[in-house]
Amino acid sequence: MAERFAHVPRLALTATADARTVEDIRSQLSLEAAPVFRGGFDRPNIFVRAAPREQERAQLRGFINRVSDGRGAGIVYCGSRAKTESTAEWLRKDGLDALHFHAGMDGADKRAHHRRFARGDAVVMCATIAFGMGIDRPDVRWVAHTDLPRSPESWYQEIGRAGRDGLPAEALLLYGAGDIAIARHRIQESPASDEQKRIERSRLEAMVAIAEAATCRRRILLRCFGDDLEQDCGRCDVCANPPKLWDGTVAAQKLLSAVLRTGQRFGVGHVIDVLRGRLTDKVAQHGHDQLPTFGVGKDVSDVTWRGVARQLVAQGALDVAVENHGELLPTEAARPILKGQAAVMMRADMIETGSPAARDRERASPVTSDNPAFDALREWRKSEAKAQGVPAYVIFHDRTLAEIADRMPTSLDQLAEVPGVGATKLERYGDAVLEVMRGV
Repeated sequence: MAERFAHVPRLALTATADARTVEDIRSQLSLEAAPVFRGGFDRPNIFVRAAPREQERAQLRGFINRVSDGRGAGIVYCGSRAKTESTAEWLRKDGLDALHFHAGMDGADKRAHHRRFARGDAVVMCATIAFGMGIDRPDVRWVAHTDLPRSPESWYQEIGRAGRDGLPAEALLLYGAGDIAIARHRIQESPASDEQKRIERSRLEAMVAIAEAATCRRRILLRCFGDDLEQDCGRCDVCANPPKLWDGTVAAQKLLSAVLRTGQRFGVGHVIDVLRGRLTDKVAQHGHDQLPTFGVGKDVSDVTWRGVARQLVAQGALDVAVENHGELLPTEAARPILKGQAAVMMRADMIETGSPAARDRERASPVTSDNPAFDALREWRKSEAKAQGVPAYVIFHDRTLAEIADRMPTSLDQLAEVPGVGATKLERYGDAVLEVMRGV
């Protein structure tokens, strides 16, 4: 194409791309000699957190309750079409205005759900990655993932749909050992070339490194795009609450030994029962209460044992038989651990399901709910937007309303000084805004 239209100017634009993707674009469009102009990738207004998926509903429910006060929309990205529907269903039972969105929906339903989100309603959209193009709402306050994305690039694009107005937003990633194993197996079984598989594996391992990070999560993420922060970001869960590291070598040896002694035919639940010394029907049936590993880990909690298994999967010492029933399978990388030739440092998991700490409450929302002026302005904006048939943020962004509520202008001249209130909006909405202010 470039040869056929050699004199036609070509320009390639993308919001998020790692170095490999940039070079691929340049090669495909014959732009190898063209200059590359890059902006910074950092979005410091988005607080980033990740956690092992232990109690998905409780974790997601706790996150939404903390970051959402009904003022802004949120997106829950799910790994399957069925999961978008089931997640939206239980969120509706929780009293939330939740919708689902995926490529297999009826066209009319898909358009209706997209329209509700786009017009500015405070809805929770449970979606696959099919929900992305054209999502330019500035007031999306949070994005959650219930499954591990396939690459840092995909994840960053999706969480980047939050906080486009520059106000504080949050992103939550929930993941499990099964996610990592399934993604690895899909790459291995794909018909792609060996080189493409190598690229996909490197992207997946970078995503796993971000999820399992024990140091600043944002620094690891931005490094994938060639950006290096000079210091830790202070805007991720690892910076806010640094995890404790512990020597998990002995625990790893115990778990790997239990997997081997039970015949590599059981999932993590049964292996933990053996380690904890639980005489379940299955343990008794297979005689696993007679094994040397029975009860050797009774002083360690289930959550910690699941964390050990998950981190061994992440480190490549364990695999999961995803094509069968999730049996744990040691790999060659387990051998030096079992022989005591390799130490295993692990991160102590902290599972958040309950009330937030004070710093989280302060961070969650730029405007508190006890500001009557802001609430009144939002009600007026909602009515105005409905009358015009446009999204609410077209009238004024939350940032502008928050500034008006803070300044409490009493004249058009004072209102004109508020950032975001230009001459056209002042003329169109100025009197109505002042009327709202007088009624507070």
